[in-house]
Amino acid sequence: MRSRLIVVFLVPMTIILLALGGAYGWSVARSIQQQVSSQLLSDLSYFTTGANQALRAGDPAMIESELRRYGKLYDAQVVVYDRSGTTWAASTQRPRTDDATAGQVGLALSGRRGEPVGEVLPWAAGETIIVEPVFDEGGVIGAVRLSASTDGPRRAILTQWAALTAVSLLIIAGLMWAVFRLASWVLRPLLRLDTAMAAIEHGEMGARIDDDTGPPEVRRMVRMFNQMAEEIERVMTRQQEFVMNASHELRNPLGALLLRVEYLATGLDEGWVDDIENAREEGRRMTRILDTLLNVARDGKSDSAFVAVDLAALVAERANAWQERAADMWVVFHTHRDPDAFSVTDRMAVETALDAIIDNALKFAPRGSVIDLAVAAGAAEHVITVRDRGRGLEPEQLEQATGRFWRSPQDQNVPGSGLGLAIASDLLEALGGRLELSSPAGGGLQVALALPVSEAALESSQQEGDRDA
Repeated sequence: MRSRLIVVFLVPMTIILLALGGAYGWSVARSIQQQVSSQLLSDLSYFTTGANQALRAGDPAMIESELRRYGKLYDAQVVVYDRSGTTWAASTQRPRTDDATAGQVGLALSGRRGEPVGEVLPWAAGETIIVEPVFDEGGVIGAVRLSASTDGPRRAILTQWAALTAVSLLIIAGLMWAVFRLASWVLRPLLRLDTAMAAIEHGEMGARIDDDTGPPEVRRMVRMFNQMAEEIERVMTRQQEFVMNASHELRNPLGALLLRVEYLATGLDEGWVDDIENAREEGRRMTRILDTLLNVARDGKSDSAFVAVDLAALVAERANAWQERAADMWVVFHTHRDPDAFSVTDRMAVETALDAIIDNALKFAPRGSVIDLAVAAGAAEHVITVRDRGRGLEPEQLEQATGRFWRSPQDQNVPGSGLGLAIASDLLEALGGRLELSSPAGGGLQVALALPVSEAALESSQQEGDRDA
């Protein structure tokens, strides 16, 4: 995020700086070129006046000494031509006589003033040439050509551009430092906010942001985060205290209930052995649930052990546990089990989710109907399905049914809190599975509990098959 913020601030500033620097550098180059041209025109005007006097007197010596001195001093070449275009006087013994020079001289002898030829730019090496006619009483009596090297002006332009580049680099470095400091000032509280949120996500409910730096908007966000974190911590503490108190208080009546079961078992004949053992198992299961609630409330996380669970055996066991209530409603369980359905999961969580689904099915199953319990083994996941023959749900209600406290409009008179499917869905998501509701053909509601398969579950299944063999 810091790099993006730096780019957003720095790139436009750099582009603007480069545009302004480029325009200024070009202006400097054109200014030096104009100065050179003006200086050359001024010098040429001086030599034109001298050439006029020398041509009228017919004596080249009157001007040749000045031409030679100027040529040595400024590394330039000055040539005076007579009316026929022949070299009449020059600053050097061998002046240039090419076609281009002849054309320029001919143009000047026709009476047209020349413009500087050649640009004084770093990439345009060469020389600047100016040719001027010499007039006498309205007629042209000769011409003067001045050619000067562009090395000096080019060096001046390069010096100016180098200084401009150095200043631009310093400005860009200053901008980078300022933008970096600005980004750090803006983002430092956000980074601390992100760290605190990650800490809270991992269970450190006391994580707070102590400093109050950054822009006003960020400081206000930090204060709101601290207030929100305090409120969440307070709510979580109250929930943990409630769960701990409730779990602890339930232990006494549960212990008394189990003692009464043991007392009653002493006065019953052998025909009640299975029922008594089922009551004991449900009591032990309630004890395990209370222990889990206490651990979650105390440590903030579950200490459930993941083991290879035989889903077929688990479904048969839970169907048997609900058999008495189903018999009171004249409802029959039909089970269809795949013996190879093993999953490495939390057995207690799966039992709790399945109990919530069976309880929901019994609430809405008509008297004398059938509830199908099926276990299907798959390559990636195993699926437990519970299907009743009740009224069912409309298609648009299937997605809402797993919401907390949701009740269908036509079942408001049925006892319940609307939490069963929601709890089952949360438990399966915590195990890496999912809960799916559908309306099968023939009416009713079908709930599928999908649990993932792992290599450990497959190995356990194979070992179980070897023992049976």
